[in-house]
Amino acid sequence: MQQRSLETTPAAASIAQRREQLLPNGVLGMLIFAIAEVMLFAGMISAFMIVRANAVEWPPPGQPRLPLGQTAFNTAALLLSGVALWYAGRAFKAWPSQARAPLAACIALGAVFVIFQGLEWIALLGQGLTLTSSAHGSFFYLIVGSHALHALAALGALTWAFTLLSRRRLRAGSLWAVSLLWYFVVGIWPILYLRVYL
Repeated sequence: MQQRSLETTPAAASIAQRREQLLPNGVLGMLIFAIAEVMLFAGMISAFMIVRANAVEWPPPGQPRLPLGQTAFNTAALLLSGVALWYAGRAFKAWPSQARAPLAACIALGAVFVIFQGLEWIALLGQGLTLTSSAHGSFFYLIVGSHALHALAALGALTWAFTLLSRRRLRAGSLWAVSLLWYFVVGIWPILYLRVYL
């Protein structure tokens, strides 16, 4: 009488199927984080829109207008960084070493966005727009500052992924998780630009 091994029994096959992950833990965690952050930004934008709708004049008298042209350039750099990351993800699937150049381009474009946003802040502070100068300043620095913190954290994560990629130690799940964070930063920005700047 033949004995079947445990690996071929229906119970063992069922256990193996349950152990298969639909998503790596890092990716699932990043998805949950991104959903929570979408709610955070939705709350801030809602409060901003209510205050702005009830204002007699916006921006308030004596407060500078936000620089639409410079920020449009920054927005283009950020969107291009998302495209570069998409190419990096495709290249990583085919041949991981080919992902280095587009990932480096993504990081560089993201850094351009953060640096130019910082220069914009310095100019606005010089024009009198501060956190305490008006509701306009308070909401601007709260909303755009929150986005800047996310962008800095995501740039750090991308740099970490690039370092691992250079050492040939980057796993697909890690790149996917880091990419989700950057796509969140890229995806939420056009909404903030349209609502806060225009």
